[in-house]
Amino acid sequence: MPPESDTAPPVVLDRRTGPYGEVVLRRHGELLQIIANGTFLMDTSDGRSERLLVRAALAELTRHDSGPGASRDAPRLLIGGLGVGFSLAEAAAEPRWGRITVVEREEAVIGWHRDSGPLSAISAGALRDARTEIVHDDLMTYLRTAGDLFDALCLDVDNGPDWTVTPDNGSLYSPAGLAACAARLTAGGVLAVWSAQATPTFDDAMRNAGFTRVRTEEIPVARGVPDVVHFATKPA
Repeated sequence: MPPESDTAPPVVLDRRTGPYGEVVLRRHGELLQIIANGTFLMDTSDGRSERLLVRAALAELTRHDSGPGASRDAPRLLIGGLGVGFSLAEAAAEPRWGRITVVEREEAVIGWHRDSGPLSAISAGALRDARTEIVHDDLMTYLRTAGDLFDALCLDVDNGPDWTVTPDNGSLYSPAGLAACAARLTAGGVLAVWSAQATPTFDDAMRNAGFTRVRTEEIPVARGVPDVVHFATKPA
């Protein structure tokens, strides 16, 4: 028989309703799961693809830097979405990153990571890192209003361009949203977008927005179709 933790129903640890709807943190066996507006977002089961999102963005950034003075000293990273904290933890574990800014619109999610919250086991070290900054804001609002530039932008706010948490999130993957992403990137900067499944039309959308070196990388998962990360580079 399967372990009891596999058959017992999930236990809700916290449930909040805010400006973007309902967000829930629940425990299912040994896993912590985030549910937004009834849509499963992520859990603590693996984290490979979320970590690869950040690791591969750095590799992509350094791979194409060439020529006198092109090497980036402490590249600045913007992560869209805190989630369960895997992407942030990966970034903070890499000394080559400079400032690490995470934009998260759900106050509850930020709270689950702070002050010995349920998700602090993943993120506590990263939150103590002097390079880390957590911004409580909607990502599109931040992209349009922030004056800072970043060398890499890693997005993990939805299940992908075709599977958004709320309908208004679709604007992030629109021509205007991609233009806002490009505006926050330095020349030669990298955009990396996590998705639960491949979205072929999104590669075309990134090309149409002026990005180059557009590609999609698959990440095998334990069950179901592979996760993917869409990569693109802002022209130098």
